[in-house]
Amino acid sequence: MTQVSSPAVRYDWQIKEIIELFELPLNDLLFKAHSTHRDYFNPNQVQLSTLLNIKTGACSEDCAYCSQSARFDTDIERQALMQQEAIVAAARKAKDNGATRFCMGAAWRSPKQKDFEQILKIIKAVKTLDLETCMTLGMLTAEQAQQLKNAGLDYYNHNLDTSAEYYKQIVSTHTYQDRLDTLKNVRAANLKVCCGGIIGLGEKLEDRAALLQTLANWPIHPESVPINQLVPVDGTPLADTQKIDVFDMVRCIAVARILMPASYVRLSAGRAEMSDELQALCFFAGANSIFYGEKLLTTSNADVEHDRQLFNRLGIETV
Repeated sequence: MTQVSSPAVRYDWQIKEIIELFELPLNDLLFKAHSTHRDYFNPNQVQLSTLLNIKTGACSEDCAYCSQSARFDTDIERQALMQQEAIVAAARKAKDNGATRFCMGAAWRSPKQKDFEQILKIIKAVKTLDLETCMTLGMLTAEQAQQLKNAGLDYYNHNLDTSAEYYKQIVSTHTYQDRLDTLKNVRAANLKVCCGGIIGLGEKLEDRAALLQTLANWPIHPESVPINQLVPVDGTPLADTQKIDVFDMVRCIAVARILMPASYVRLSAGRAEMSDELQALCFFAGANSIFYGEKLLTTSNADVEHDRQLFNRLGIETV
């Protein structure tokens, strides 16, 4: 029997090609995405990550979607960097609940040295639990990225959010290039990259395509690609943004899977509002990672027991 090889990973996607994928009839797009998914992954396995907000609010940036910006009047209660013991306890609980990756987020433009020294200790402590670790701390210098790597960090999350062209409509306190520079530093330190975006910010289809093109045309694809759906938060500039069509999320996941076939595509923010049927369709489209736990930074997430029941109904194993 002739062995059929997986399609080659590409790094030269054109924007026209990507838009054409988005515009395929849904069944055709799903067939292509699911076939690609099967070439690279077990289609009945989903990786579980748990996210903990280790420092909340008081961020100096003005990301229009974010409840943690000090510039917006939201109900978020500010919290200083958590104590190491409390973070390790949360990581242990996440592992007991089945998570294999523990992600920690801090609302900073970039970490200050006194906090950064504590972050390095936290990473080393969590690693003793035999969990993969991921951090999102804002912008990093090359030296900071290397220090994180030396401490044992596995992944660094720094989302691009949207296209370079639309980004200035969402953030004014830093540039798209600032984010790209941090990601360059992360990759140079041999850290794995977790980078994706948010749909539902008021962007056009072309912006979604351009975001995925940027990710897919890097010399090394992000190992993890979170696809977030905007969760409007009262007090932020995007609080009244119109919800996207539910199939927009499915299409975005499917196109991400086709463009980055060997990456984990994570169903992220917005999952709490999704029906079981919609989540199942997202898994079929190529999502094979989720945030697992009751909270995503400052917004709610699906219930752990409900997730377990859903996986049982779908015959999905967790890894």
